[in-house]
Amino acid sequence: MVAQKGRDLLLKIENGAGFATVAGLRSKRLSFNAQLVDVTDADSAGRWRELLGGAGVQRAAVSGSGIFKDQASDALVRTVFFAGTIAEWQIAIPEFGIISGPFQVAALEYSGAHDGEILFEIALESAGSLTFEAP
Repeated sequence: MVAQKGRDLLLKIENGAGFATVAGLRSKRLSFNAQLVDVTDADSAGRWRELLGGAGVQRAAVSGSGIFKDQASDALVRTVFFAGTIAEWQIAIPEFGIISGPFQVAALEYSGAHDGEILFEIALESAGSLTFEAP
């Protein structure tokens, strides 16, 4: 994969008529994590840690920050957060693929300086099985 423009990584939320891009995101981050299950015991070879394959919990976290330029996406994200609902989201990474699945908004922050625009930060945590679709 060659270098790509960061602005091409898109965060989208299901709006009832498809997926709408959350507007104005200037930075975005997607991370995958797996909880490990340590099964090391006194008989472990050379006292090296041993892990139980396939037993841990997998999760994905998404974060982004920027400005809302679209009232519809702002309202949808805000509504999902205050309702505490789990929504379907997509993270589109050019020439890599699309990750889709249920996420919950874990944090939604707004800030602003007296001589600047209103900024927001969002954090999502996976809430179920995710799918990956290659380009």
